[in-house]
Amino acid sequence: MRVGMIFECGPRGADEQVCTHLARRLNPSIQISTVTLSTKPQLISDCGEAARVLLDQGCDRVIVIWDLHPGHGKEPCRHYDSKEIFAALKRANITSPPAYLVCIEAMLEAWLLADGTALSSLLSRPTHAVNVKGERRPERIRDPKKRLISLFREHWGGRPYIDRQHSIMIAKVLDLAKVRRRCRTFDRFAGLVTDE
Repeated sequence: MRVGMIFECGPRGADEQVCTHLARRLNPSIQISTVTLSTKPQLISDCGEAARVLLDQGCDRVIVIWDLHPGHGKEPCRHYDSKEIFAALKRANITSPPAYLVCIEAMLEAWLLADGTALSSLLSRPTHAVNVKGERRPERIRDPKKRLISLFREHWGGRPYIDRQHSIMIAKVLDLAKVRRRCRTFDRFAGLVTDE
């Protein structure tokens, strides 16, 4: 299966790195093509054209992936975002299927907070074991990135969490079954990349 993914980040941004890595962990035979659109407004306006390019390149399906938060000047609203994205897809003569939407609640870091064991192993040092409790409902956290920043400052010698660098490190050690149970948006993503 060849899947196109459209992200609201720059090239090799955290969302692209993490989602493509997790997709390959879930489905080792998957082929992935990506398009990065720097901001949520750009993703909303340009995803139709990007999806058309990916489908013309032979993708079986396209997944448009974005974070609910921040709202970029507006109160975050999945319904409004989805409506605008479907309108952009319609302008490019694309329907669902083969286009699917995954709005991450509230942002990518929610998926990373679901597995405390993974965070504990990453943040621990030989001389200082760390025990981070996994969030049971990480998608309800208003600002998951802020929570990760706090955990890194507290347990990693004051060093900051840098999403482009550290999110993929966490993704590599996540228990994906646990993340699927705790994050419905990740479960949706997993179903789309495994064809479940």
